[in-house]
Amino acid sequence: MYRRWGKRLLDVAVSAVALAILSPLLILTAVCIWLEDRRTPLFTQARAGRDEIPFTIWKFRSMPMGVASVPSAEVATPTVTRVGGVIRRMSLDELPQLVNVLRGDMSLVGPRPALPAQTGLIELRRRTGAARLRPGMTGFAQVRSFDGMTEELKAAHDGEYASRVTLLNDLSILVRTAAYLLKPPPKY
Repeated sequence: MYRRWGKRLLDVAVSAVALAILSPLLILTAVCIWLEDRRTPLFTQARAGRDEIPFTIWKFRSMPMGVASVPSAEVATPTVTRVGGVIRRMSLDELPQLVNVLRGDMSLVGPRPALPAQTGLIELRRRTGAARLRPGMTGFAQVRSFDGMTEELKAAHDGEYASRVTLLNDLSILVRTAAYLLKPPPKY
């Protein structure tokens, strides 16, 4: 029952409330991005969605215009703008995806949406059953592993999540994500 109806109801309720509460922060972030280079604060990109159907993801732009469309792990640090570095560290660049969740393109919890060029990851998710799910703002792989994990490990975590989509599991992932985001950044 949760998988069929409850998950979507949770997504709509939480994303609508979050967008309302966070709207001042969203506006402030957009203004800061625009002030840095007088360019659009939003970044859109095609991603593989539920059942591998493409959709357009929304994010705050953290890099200069015209940077190659590659997975984040492959982006060199110098290509991130000053404001982009701050919003990435605080994960503010992901907040416009709440609109994707409200629209039904994404879920709060699910496999992170792959770029269409990540054909290996998409195939592995197809095999594990994770491709049948709406992609998520956060997911089991994100709270169980680390940046730079292999596609095989990421798909294995995504498949494990796909086999047990429950309210308790989703709430656990959301709490673990919030705990991670609220941790102070490391001091160097």
